[in-house]
Amino acid sequence: MIEDELINVLIVESHAKTADALITILRDNNTIFIQASSAEEAFLTLEKIEVGLILLNIDIPNFNEINFLDHLRQKKELEDIYTIVYSDDFISATKFVKGLNEGAVDYITKPFNPNLIKAKINVYKSFYFKDRKIDQLLSNILPKKVIISYENQGFYTPTKIDKGVVLFTDFVQFSNHASHLEPLPLLRELDMYFSYFDEIMERFQIEKIKTIGDAYMALAGVNHTLPHPIVRSTLAALEIRNWMINKNETAKALNLPSWQIRIGMHAGPLIAGVIGQKKITFDVWGDTVNIASRAEQNSLPNEINVTRAIAEAIEPYFEIESRGEMEIAKRGGAFELFFIKNLKPEFSMMGEGRLPNAELRRQLGLPTMDFEYARKEIIDKLKSSLPDELTYHSIEHILNVEKSATTIARMEGISGTDLIILRTAVILHDSGYTLTDAENEKYAIELAKSILPKYGYSPEEVSEIEKMIHATKRNINPSNLLEEIICDANLDYLGRADYYEVAENLRTELANRGRTMTDIEWLKLQINYLENIHQYYTNTAKYTREQEKLKRLKELKLALKEQE
Repeated sequence: MIEDELINVLIVESHAKTADALITILRDNNTIFIQASSAEEAFLTLEKIEVGLILLNIDIPNFNEINFLDHLRQKKELEDIYTIVYSDDFISATKFVKGLNEGAVDYITKPFNPNLIKAKINVYKSFYFKDRKIDQLLSNILPKKVIISYENQGFYTPTKIDKGVVLFTDFVQFSNHASHLEPLPLLRELDMYFSYFDEIMERFQIEKIKTIGDAYMALAGVNHTLPHPIVRSTLAALEIRNWMINKNETAKALNLPSWQIRIGMHAGPLIAGVIGQKKITFDVWGDTVNIASRAEQNSLPNEINVTRAIAEAIEPYFEIESRGEMEIAKRGGAFELFFIKNLKPEFSMMGEGRLPNAELRRQLGLPTMDFEYARKEIIDKLKSSLPDELTYHSIEHILNVEKSATTIARMEGISGTDLIILRTAVILHDSGYTLTDAENEKYAIELAKSILPKYGYSPEEVSEIEKMIHATKRNINPSNLLEEIICDANLDYLGRADYYEVAENLRTELANRGRTMTDIEWLKLQINYLENIHQYYTNTAKYTREQEKLKRLKELKLALKEQE
C-alpha cells in the first residue's frame, strides 16, 4: 500500500538538465515529479492530474510568467496551487513583487542551494498536506455547495427548495440496547452502522445531515444535481433496510443481540441554511422535516414508511403497500402512509427486487456498474475459496493491491468510470487461484465474464478488465495507463518497507506448492527478479518505490555475499 501523503510537483522548465538537477535535490519517497517545457504542456498536465506545487522557470524563451500565473489564479480549481518561481539570475524586486501579486508564493535562484531549496519546498509541501486534510475534514462536515459559498463570499445564503427529500432512521428499543451494553462497545456498534449508512448515502449521492443519538438524518434534492432524488433516496432506504435484516439474521444465528431499524421519508418544501458563527452547522427546516420524522416514528421494525408525496413519485419503480390514513401524533392531522416493499422486477438486478439494474442506474445519473456489490460477491468468493496454502496470493494481498492501485490512480489523474474498471480488475486479478494455481489469469478472466454482466458491466467494460488482468501475467508489457497501474500496484511491495515479510509469504507459498529452495537459491531468485525482470511503469511508482527497491536489491546482494 502506498502512503497517503503523496504530492505531484510540476516543473515548468525548457532545459532537461535544470529539471533533473531540481529532481536530484528534492527527490524523496512521497514526491512525484512531472516535467513540462512550455505553458501549453503545463496546462495539459494540470487538466489531467492534481498538482500541489509548481516550480516555474521565468526565463523560458517566449514565456510570459505573468500571464501563466494569472491563468492559474483565474481558474478556481488551480488558484490554490503553491507556485514558486526561479531564474538564472537574481530576480529583480519589481519582477518578483509582480509575480507575488499574480499568485507566486516564493522564489529561488540559480545556482541552486540544495539546503535552501529543500527547506522552502518542504514548507510548501507541508502546507499542501495540511490543506488537503482540512479540505477533507470540511467535506465530511459541510456540503460542497456550502464550502464553495464560504470560500467565495464568506457566508452561505439560506436557500428555499421546492421539493427536497428528508430521510430519517432510528433503532427500535435503542434505550434497551444501551442499558445492556458498556459505553465503548455501544459506540463502536453505532459507528459501524452509521459508517455503513454513510457509504450508502455517498453511492446514491444523498447528503447526510446529522445523527441525533441513535437517529440518522439525510437529505436529497438540495445539494446535488442528479435526477430523481426521491427514487435515489428510496433506493438508499431499501439498501439500509435489507442490510439490517441480513445483520439481524446473522446475529440471531450466532445468538448475539440483534438491532432493528425504522425508516421514514417525506418530500416537500424546505429551507436549507447554516447556523452558528464559530461552530457552523448545515441544517434544513420546515414542515417537511417534521412529517418525515413522524413517518419514521410511525413505521414498524425493519420497514420503510413514506408519505403520498414519496409514493406517487416512486410508484413506477417500486412495489408499495398502502397503510391508509394515520393520525400524526404531536403535529396533528392525518396522512396517507405507505410501506416500501421492493423494487419492481423490471428495474432490479436479476429481477430480485433488491438492487437497481443498469438501466435504472442510468436514469438516475449513477454509474451503470454496481461496483460495490460486484466487489462484495468477488471478495466473499475469495475469502471462502482461496486455498489456505496461498500465503502470498491471499485476500490480504488482493486488498493491499486495491489500496495501492487506488492511490496510484489518484496521483495519475484516474477517476470515475476508469477507476471503477481498474478496481474491478484488481480484485479479480488473482481470483483464478480459487480454481487452479496454473493459468490463474485465464480463469480470472472467465470469472469476470460470468460475474460482471449481472452487475451492469457492458461487454466493452468487461473486455477492458480482461486486458488489465492479462497484463499482470509474467512477460506481458502493459499497453496503457490502467494496465500500468495494475502492474505497479500488484508488485508495489517490492519498494516498500514490508518487502521481507511479503517475500517470505511468497517463499512459504512456493514451498507449500512443492518448490522448496535453500537460502542461497532464494536470495538468487529475488536478486534476479529485482535486477533483471521487474520494472515499474507509472510515474508515481517510479518516484515513490524505485529507490527503496534498489535498497532491497543491495541488501539482498550483501546477504548473498555473506552466505557464499
